[in-house]
Amino acid sequence: MATEAHSTPEERAAKRVKDQTDVMWHVATYLIINAFLWLIVPPAAFWVTIGWGIGLAFHVAYYFIGDDGPENPRYQKYLAEERAREQQNST
Repeated sequence: MATEAHSTPEERAAKRVKDQTDVMWHVATYLIINAFLWLIVPPAAFWVTIGWGIGLAFHVAYYFIGDDGPENPRYQKYLAEERAREQQNST
């Protein structure tokens, strides 16, 4: 988070919301495309599902284990946390 030291609470909260949205889109895309592949070409779908699943697992793990820990999607909650942290650091 050293690179975020000069950002505002609003920017940090918006980044957290964007990170969660990115993970959710990755999961949704994975499920939809893999379901389609399993219907069309099951033998090839196995390798796509495994390979992509490994990448997805790392994306989800980074999201939950990253610097911010488990996150809640609500922007206002993040904003309040970031403002409280900023106020605490300025005193």
